[in-house]
Order: sequence, then structure tokens, then C-alpha cells
Amino acid sequence: MNPSELHLLFSQYLNEDIGSGDHSTLSCIPADIRGKCVLKAKQEGIIAGLDIVKELFLYTDPSSKITFMAKDGDAIQPGDQPFTIEARRQKLLSTERLALNILQRMSGIATETHLYNLELKGTKTRLLDTRKTTPGFRYFEKEAVRIGGGTNHRFGLYDMIMLKDNHIDFAGGIEKAIDMSLQYMSDNKLQLKIEVETRSLDDVKRVLAHGKADRIMLDNFSPELTKTAVEIIQGRIETESSGGITLQNIRDYALCGVDYISIGALTHQIKSLDLSLKALF
Repeated sequence: MNPSELHLLFSQYLNEDIGSGDHSTLSCIPADIRGKCVLKAKQEGIIAGLDIVKELFLYTDPSSKITFMAKDGDAIQPGDQPFTIEARRQKLLSTERLALNILQRMSGIATETHLYNLELKGTKTRLLDTRKTTPGFRYFEKEAVRIGGGTNHRFGLYDMIMLKDNHIDFAGGIEKAIDMSLQYMSDNKLQLKIEVETRSLDDVKRVLAHGKADRIMLDNFSPELTKTAVEIIQGRIETESSGGITLQNIRDYALCGVDYISIGALTHQIKSLDLSLKALF
């Protein structure tokens, strides 16, 4: 995301929070006095969002001076101090909560992603996120997945054709859905990958027989069915497991030989990492 796009989001977020004014700060903090704060870690995890928060503080106060003692993706422990920041006190106080909201949520996502990724060690399987994200916060959540060691799936509906169960049912079947997608791309001069959700081994065989899809999603398959599907596919098309996969069973799926595993919980069932921003004197 380029700076102008980031600044647009920052403007929207700050307007939501500040509204007609940060009256708590304006009432007792002089406008031009500078201050210094330190970010303190209160939980173990993976820190994420430092670069974005730097841009946020520079957006609210271009004279901000940030000193980092950690970088995005670093492991942190309680008591660690990833950065200090010096800026105008009014701007520090008005930006504090937004900065923490971004850092805490992104760090929670990066931490969870890291834990899932550890379970894939020694396999060829790559961890994917999904579109199960917070409206208006998708870029930050997907960036947190990347920082935590995962791989971003499609960012939105526009950068891949994913034919899920409802698309297939409304279109009249797997073959019709794929054929219409191919015709649509030809008519609109688009070049997008096609992924097809399958719900049974018969679906898998139909996608393979058609031969025009780029990836098969094995949706809610058990590890045993997944292993059978991978054996049928024999590397002729990319494979992705999805649905019902947890930290406890993800390795079972990876050992089946799938190329990707997508986990919606990376972004929609996350506990934020506990961080605080405290004044320094």
C-alpha cells in the first residue's frame, strides 16, 4: 500500500476516534510541548505493525522521531521495549490508541500465524490467509499474516476466480462454472487463476477431467480423504486444504502433501497481543 492510501485510512480512523476534538488532551496539554513515550510488551509474541505505526505517527506529527529496538517479525517477551517515540505531546496522546489498536491486532495475527507455520516445518505446504477479515482493516491483517510467516491468498474478489459451492450450484455444475469463467475472462481480456472448491472425490475427478482449472480446494475433507485426493491428483494441479483445520490437526493435512492450507481463523479468531505506550521522563 502506498503512502497516500495509508494516509487515507489514517484519516478515516482518526476522524472516527477524534471527531470534534480530543478534548481530554486539548483541555490540559499545551500545543507545542514535546514528549517521549515507550512501547512496552506485556505478552510474549511476534511484533507486527511497526513500520505502519511509524507512518501513522509521522502522519499526525511530521516532526516525530522514532527509535526502534525491534523490527516487524521479531519475537518479543514481556518487558521488551520495541520502540521509543518523541513528538508533540498532544499528537502522541491523540494517536496513542489508534497506534496500539493497529499494533496489538497485527501482532496477535502474526503470533498466531507463526504458531501455525511452526506446525508446517519440514513439509512443502504453505499457509494461506482468507478474506475473513475486518472491513477497512484487511491490508493490515494480511500484512500481519505475511510478517508472521504466512502467504497471502487473494486480496479481494478481483484478483482470482474462486468457484465455491454456491457459484457451482448457481451455475449448474462444476464444468459449466469453469467454462463460463473462461469465457468471461476471454470476453473481458482478463488473466486470472481459477480455483475450484470440491466437496467430494467425485468433484475432484470432474475438475481434473475438465483440465482448465489452476487449483483444487479440498473443502472440509478429512486427512484420510485428503491423502486419497492428493494421490488421485498426482501433482497435475495445485491443491489447497480448507475447512475444519486447527492448530492441532494442521500437520496431519500437510503430511498428505497438499500445496496450501488456508486458515480463516488467522484473521477472524484472533486475540490481540497486550502492548502499552507509556510516557518517559
